Amino acid sequence: MSRSRINGNFIDRTFSIVANILLGIIPTTSGEKKAFTYYRDEIVNSQVRFFRKEFFYSDRGEQAILEGDSEIAEDWFNKAAEYWKQAIALTPDNYIEARNWLKITKRFKLE
Repeated sequence: MSRSRINGNFIDRTFSIVANILLGIIPTTSGEKKAFTYYRDEIVNSQVRFFRKEFFYSDRGEQAILEGDSEIAEDWFNKAAEYWKQAIALTPDNYIEARNWLKITKRFKLE
């Protein structure tokens, strides 16, 4: 799922750039600019926290596979799957690779 990680980083950077441009162009008060900046930063911070936990769970699952412990790997991948399900529920059109991984591994039901 490394491609989705790359896509996510690209989207985050693009969002930040566009948001900064719009914030400079659109006439807003200093309070509105401050509120928007706070909102944007919180979104980015929450995504980083999410991906750190998902990256950790997936990495531990891959490590368990390399060590020959498929039962432990399954537990770690199930934890990662729960995070992906939450992300997909919030933004259904994003994370295509994660959605496909969930379907292929039978961790995600078709809606």
